[in-house]
Amino acid sequence: MPRNSKQEPRVAPVRPPYDPETARALEALGPPLALFRVFARRPERAEGIHHWGRYYLSRRTALSLRHRELVIDRTTARRGAEYEWGVHIKVFAEKAGLTTDQIASIVTGSPDDECWTDPSDRAVLHAVDALCDTSDLSDDQWQALHAAVGDEGAIDLLLVCGWYHAISFATRALRLPAEPGTPSFSD
Repeated sequence: MPRNSKQEPRVAPVRPPYDPETARALEALGPPLALFRVFARRPERAEGIHHWGRYYLSRRTALSLRHRELVIDRTTARRGAEYEWGVHIKVFAEKAGLTTDQIASIVTGSPDDECWTDPSDRAVLHAVDALCDTSDLSDDQWQALHAAVGDEGAIDLLLVCGWYHAISFATRALRLPAEPGTPSFSD
């Protein structure tokens, strides 16, 4: 699906003024991104999503910020979810220490590209690719992932990858236009 910042989403995000329950739900989710405003059409849904994200987008997860973002960025790129990929690249790529070459590789490259020099980064990316391709990990892929992030990190990686499949499905199927100032795959 080509990126079009002027397209209309299939389901309209809530718009201000917000009723108090919707306002609380949006405040908990963070900036009023279109995706959050779609979730907040049902404040109960937004609250559930907030609880999930509160762990996985925090320092409490067993994944480092860098590995978490590699999982999210590679998953959303593999699923063609440019909306969500762009949001995460804009907000987290620098914090995660991603280089321009690594960002490009996430979209069109391979975990074996020269820009990936850390074996743990490669293991994480290979795991995401395997999950996207087969919904499973071979014993060798599991062992490499386990060596890179341990038991708890591996469990969190499986759940984050799965969650961002769902987010990718939502952003694509809802036809959410790009958030202002976010990069596109072709950037």
